[in-house]
Amino acid sequence: MKSDLKPNVVGIDIGGTNTVFGIVDAQGNVLASNSIKTQAYPVLEDYIKALGDGILDLVAKNGGIEKINGIGVGAPNANYYTGNIEHAANLPWKGIVPFAKMLSEKTGVRVTLTNDANAAAIGEMKYGAARGMRDFIMITLGTGVGSGVVANGQLIYGHDGNAGELGHVIVRRDGRPCGCGNKGCLETYTSATGVARTAKEMLQNRAGEDSLLRKIELDKITSKDVFDAAMAGDAIAKDIFAFTGQILGEALADFVKFSSPEAFVLFGGLAKAGDLLLNPVKKAMDDNLMPVFKGKVKVLFSQMKDADAAVLGASALAWD
Repeated sequence: MKSDLKPNVVGIDIGGTNTVFGIVDAQGNVLASNSIKTQAYPVLEDYIKALGDGILDLVAKNGGIEKINGIGVGAPNANYYTGNIEHAANLPWKGIVPFAKMLSEKTGVRVTLTNDANAAAIGEMKYGAARGMRDFIMITLGTGVGSGVVANGQLIYGHDGNAGELGHVIVRRDGRPCGCGNKGCLETYTSATGVARTAKEMLQNRAGEDSLLRKIELDKITSKDVFDAAMAGDAIAKDIFAFTGQILGEALADFVKFSSPEAFVLFGGLAKAGDLLLNPVKKAMDDNLMPVFKGKVKVLFSQMKDADAAVLGASALAWD
């Protein structure tokens, strides 16, 4: 690292629900952090103002702007090459958003961004479960499903910066409508919102069966509600996770054929379901692997605390 670099950077993780930002030092310590609600700002300019003001306030309380080397951002559909967020299905602002330029103008600091799942992969490779690995795939299971593909120790960006959209691989032809415009994307089944959709469908299809989930209005059921019910022994809730895990595991078996990863690392809110999700994922993946790959691919949970992997990964961009 260059000796003339300033001591700290800012890392930002933009999710469909929350935006988390933190000040990070050269050793990868998150010195201070805060967050805002992404969906609370449907007008882009209002969001940039709220985020910029939050960053500047946090920085002012932790050494001042003169100690900040740059800002790194992980966001859905973020293009490392252009600095734009492009047609993000789960963000309130559509089309092409010149995000790096706008945030830089607001803060007065250089901004670099990449896909949120790529940022999480960088963080996991530097600080988490993928330390020492040169070939792995990060799968982020949040409001949507993202991925970061690392091969030979390098993130795969593709020729235009948009590689690694495994959440929008179609796993069920003519399946559930997706925010990206297609039908049957992995995201529509294995995200937190996908679990809620499965719950609604399964409760309607199995109307004669009791379930703890029937105490909640259908349209208000969350993946956390399904987890709580499953942990309490609810049969329908456990079947929802089995269905979700099966679809994810089948997809992972297909992804193995692409880059032969040493491991998949599962990250995000849904990963907190633990063995409820992991067991059906592993079984479905193993059942669908080609013989040459069997027994060679691990499925791991992220070792990073909540948003730290994405924040730390995004912050790494700001040292360049």
